[in-house]
Amino acid sequence: MRTYISCCLILGLLSVSSASAQKYEGLAPTPPMGWNSWNTFEVGIDEKLIRETADALIANGMRDAGYTYVVIDDGWETKERDPQGNLVPDPQKFPSGLKALGDYLHARGFKFGVHNCAGNTTCAGFPGGRGHEFQDARNYASWGVDYIKYDWCDHGTANAEETFKTMGNALRAAGRPIVFSICEWGNNTPWLWGKTVGHLWRTTGDVIDCYRCQTVYSLGWKHILDAQVGLEQHAGPDHWNDPDMLEVGNPGLTPAESRAQFSLWSMLAAPLMAGNDVRSMSDEIRGILTNKEVIAVDQDPLGKQGYQFMRHPSKEIWVKELSNGDWAVCFHNSGENPLEIRVNWTHLPFLRGHFKIRDLWKGQDIGKTDVGFTAQIASHDVVLLRLSPIGE
Repeated sequence: MRTYISCCLILGLLSVSSASAQKYEGLAPTPPMGWNSWNTFEVGIDEKLIRETADALIANGMRDAGYTYVVIDDGWETKERDPQGNLVPDPQKFPSGLKALGDYLHARGFKFGVHNCAGNTTCAGFPGGRGHEFQDARNYASWGVDYIKYDWCDHGTANAEETFKTMGNALRAAGRPIVFSICEWGNNTPWLWGKTVGHLWRTTGDVIDCYRCQTVYSLGWKHILDAQVGLEQHAGPDHWNDPDMLEVGNPGLTPAESRAQFSLWSMLAAPLMAGNDVRSMSDEIRGILTNKEVIAVDQDPLGKQGYQFMRHPSKEIWVKELSNGDWAVCFHNSGENPLEIRVNWTHLPFLRGHFKIRDLWKGQDIGKTDVGFTAQIASHDVVLLRLSPIGE
């Protein structure tokens, strides 16, 4: 009887907890930055790749620019759980185990992330977390995991909000502060309920390395950008809209499209998760990913997501309020031909007073807002400016 009562009490406490999921607060005051294995390698991952990637992130300056999360996406586990129901790292891919890999990353100044799924199986057919949330969370904590990306495949008729709350409660109960990335694809408006459950939530399906193409499951980044309009009110410190990872440097994008995605994701205060092979990227792509002035727009401590101020055929203006009275203004040419823009700053009513203008890709101060601004923008490219108030 005593055992029965204790079990009932525990179940009752878990039920109450499920109704009021509370994440670890303060883990993501600015959008997380790091690298994720999926976009380039999908399930073709192993510990050698992850260690080489971490070493490359140090050598190329990305770690010091802020890319501190190294996230192993789908495909790290065996096809079956062990007899005790535990997830098992694939011994062929990760012979040292995930704890040792996490130790390797931590020793080099990184934080360790893994992927799993809220359904019965992951999107690649590996064991999902459904029904094992508390068991899995304890294992993640024991391996030193700092970040969990939790996907939404094979979920059946499960309720998204309650399902992710269950995993959020499990992470909290495991006792290790872990950033919880809700990868629910925006199907159930996670921006309306995700703030107390996770630190970021996907707003769309998967990104792919193209500008405006679309497949059954994936979207070019311009489609994803368009879907962010109106979501800015739901983002802020420790709770971020996530328009998915960066395709910067991947073969389907031109250098202009890579620069534009990086600029606009920074305007969105989006998590900046690189998805290219950082071991072999060009100097141009490294320069995009490590541009500290653009990163500062994304990581601005005010924590406001930018918004689309104006959209005309082939021309968009995105603006983002920054700390200390600064503004970021991004002009994007969405057309197929070069575009000339002419700006009368008095037509931007959010600007009050006089500002100096800095071009963040040129790395140059280029004037003040007391005169108009003209620029040429190549197809699918951007001009990204930071405006700083001039004291009276």
